[in-house]
Amino acid sequence: MTDHPMQGLSVPNDWDRRGLPAWTYHSPALFELEKQKLFLTHWQVAGHQNDIPAPGDWLGFELLGERAIVMRGQDGVVRAFHNLCRHRGARVVEGVQGHCRGALVCPFHGWVYNTDGTLRGVSQPATFSNLDKAKFGLKPVELDIFHGFLFIRFHPGPQPKVAELLAPYDADFAAYRSEGLLPVDVPDWTTELPVNWKSIRDVDNEGYHVPLAHPALQDLYGRDYRDIYLPGDLHVSVGQFGDRPARLWSVKQYNAVRPEQDWLPPHLRKAWTYYGLFPNTVFAFTPEGAQFYQDIPLSARRTRLTARTYRQPGEDRATRLARYLASRIDRDTSAEDQQLSIWSDESMLSSAFEGFHLSDLEWGLRRHHDALRRLIPVMTLPEPPIEADVAARNAELIGQTESSG
Repeated sequence: MTDHPMQGLSVPNDWDRRGLPAWTYHSPALFELEKQKLFLTHWQVAGHQNDIPAPGDWLGFELLGERAIVMRGQDGVVRAFHNLCRHRGARVVEGVQGHCRGALVCPFHGWVYNTDGTLRGVSQPATFSNLDKAKFGLKPVELDIFHGFLFIRFHPGPQPKVAELLAPYDADFAAYRSEGLLPVDVPDWTTELPVNWKSIRDVDNEGYHVPLAHPALQDLYGRDYRDIYLPGDLHVSVGQFGDRPARLWSVKQYNAVRPEQDWLPPHLRKAWTYYGLFPNTVFAFTPEGAQFYQDIPLSARRTRLTARTYRQPGEDRATRLARYLASRIDRDTSAEDQQLSIWSDESMLSSAFEGFHLSDLEWGLRRHHDALRRLIPVMTLPEPPIEADVAARNAELIGQTESSG
């Protein structure tokens, strides 16, 4: 197994092996706290700069009642705005991706915005008394770019700028030439599950289940799979492959056809590598390409899974075939994880469920739960408060922490 240059934290010898209590997976009141204190205040990935290569290209992104548009201006600069006309609040664009010819026109009343977000003009301007166009541009959304990937945040939050936050990933993203990645022909994938978003993260945040639940991954790299835990709620999962003959068709063919990517450093040439971003995003790289996937919560009991896939420029036929075979393996893995998420989530409603008892191989799951508890301390309560009291109890616990700290 090729050594990985990242040095991770050691799993403690003695740690609390309990996870979050079951009530946190189905409380609407808690979900409202997660919405305000977690998702809208933490970085979300909206796409890649090469999804919008030309002036006027845009991407849409929606999260829990907020909607954004990320657009490349006529000056070449990428900016993010609330997808919300300043007149009556209508969407100025509809969909996940598109292009405008020099300006955005609100489909409701025809207000026109430049690609830098400024208001160009309104229909029937004489009907507005002394309208100051400089005050009615599209409202900006915080935007950051890291190795080509576009990050947005709807409200200020505890995470630093993305370059600082993801600094431990910098060398690997550079090695993968992430900034130059191009979207594949059909880049987007999405589905919905009747589960709480944390049940999906719980499955994805540990590799203990790989040998039994993921035959293809076990065949590909399961013997050398490991998790690397980093400060700042970051973690990297790495599987080195090609050390022995495979049994399954997709894995056999993948190992047979994939060309050696000798431009990659040794620790990435024969590895599938996953880089986590708290609370709900993972970047997955193979030698042939990359994707990011997210769990977008819709309610306390429903979650949308989304992914977007990229390739390297100048892709030859062999690399394209290897990327296709990798996607077959990943497709099966996703279906397996979805079923595990459903089974895990439904247990939270059972009177027989007595909580988690975690393996050392599941410390990543515990770290994710600990990060949630720090942000929303009401999650530390083993028994559910009355729904109407969840927010008040959380505020009380925050106050106690601040007064003692």
